Amino acid sequence: MGINMGDALTALNLPEAIRVQATKLLGAITQARDLSELLRAAGRAEGFVLGLETVYPLTIVDVENLYVVVEAAVQRRHAELGG
Repeated sequence: MGINMGDALTALNLPEAIRVQATKLLGAITQARDLSELLRAAGRAEGFVLGLETVYPLTIVDVENLYVVVEAAVQRRHAELGG
């Protein structure tokens, strides 16, 4: 399904600490065993991005692109789970 999540994160202008946490959150999405686990992981990742948007000085473009990466990972895993 198209986009490689690691490549997508590399393309974003993120500080290393944020990139590391985003990678972990995307890993939880891509390894979700069922829809319930996927939705929990998606909620955590989206909350992480919302928190960054609220308190961290990322550009609006970086925030929007991070949301896109998270959503793409969720959609890919949902399809893999048969959704």
